[in-house]
Amino acid sequence: MNNNEQLKELVKEKYTAIALQDKEQNATSCCGATSSCCGDEVYNIMADDYTKLEGYNADADLGLGCGLPTEFAKIKEGDTVIDLGSGAGNDCFVARKFTGANGKVIGIDFTDAMINRARENAEKIGFNNVEFRKGDIEDMPVTSNKADVIVSNCVLNLVPNKHKVFSEIFRVLKPGGHFSISDIVLEGQLPEKWKQVAELYAGCVSGAIQKEEYLGIIAETGFSNITLQKNKPILIPDDILANYLSAEEITDYKNGTTKITSITVYAEKPAKDERNCCEPGSGCC
Repeated sequence: MNNNEQLKELVKEKYTAIALQDKEQNATSCCGATSSCCGDEVYNIMADDYTKLEGYNADADLGLGCGLPTEFAKIKEGDTVIDLGSGAGNDCFVARKFTGANGKVIGIDFTDAMINRARENAEKIGFNNVEFRKGDIEDMPVTSNKADVIVSNCVLNLVPNKHKVFSEIFRVLKPGGHFSISDIVLEGQLPEKWKQVAELYAGCVSGAIQKEEYLGIIAETGFSNITLQKNKPILIPDDILANYLSAEEITDYKNGTTKITSITVYAEKPAKDERNCCEPGSGCC
């Protein structure tokens, strides 16, 4: 098993555990999964508050996001919307409020337990145009030019091959379609030992890349009108830092230029695609 596959298995294991517990348990960890990294206090340091958004469903909110991409996604009635890493369905149900009964919402997740939980939530609500598909977002189980809008909340940082994900987003969006994605990025160099802690990878931090590199991948993929819709610093409490850094290293980190940031970024697929992209596996993209 190569390193990328090992990371995927780690994420799958962590998020399976999360799917089987409630939001209050998830909130006791630094980034969602129950772990020893957060001491005795409750921190939910990444997530934004969804409760005021129309379509919000408490059963689907596991407190795992780092933004509110669906709020910024410019979803219209009748749109087809895809949520990448849909979890228990939180963003899908908010998106459904915008698409109405004539639209279509598809959630994609590679964790069986999350798919099952999302489907149970959809059945309780009674939506017949919200669907959850098991799949890897590096190779989406969706035909090309399908979606008007793609959203994702704090998921792409967990994917080893970010170039591949954005190529898939480009393929699946209709010409003229767009995405709004919330994610964790870095400004400055993360302490090396953080990158070696698997737990932090599953919790979003060490899987993050530089902000400029992230935006550069989006531009390289062929998207236009790239816009930062939100930029929020993530402040990690000292008792979490103390599990990975010495007191001196914590002081250096807090006084340094390194920042962990949640961004929400918007971009559009040009109405005319000059790249002649084709189906997954062809290698042309």
